[in-house]
Amino acid sequence: MEVEREALIEVAVSAAAVVVFVALIVVIGAIYTPLAGPGAFALIGAIVLFVLTMAGIGYWLSGRE
Repeated sequence: MEVEREALIEVAVSAAAVVVFVALIVVIGAIYTPLAGPGAFALIGAIVLFVLTMAGIGYWLSGRE
């Protein structure tokens, strides 16, 4: 079973974005031990950044075809 090059690019870019998101969550959890106050805002910011990043990646990938 061969996978097309475009599908591999989509998987790789999306997986990289997810890995960066998970790493960001871990870093925020390590910096802000109780996730109250500034830690909560940092976590919400990371989620918003992830959603915007995935939307941008989706837009970019849809324009490549």
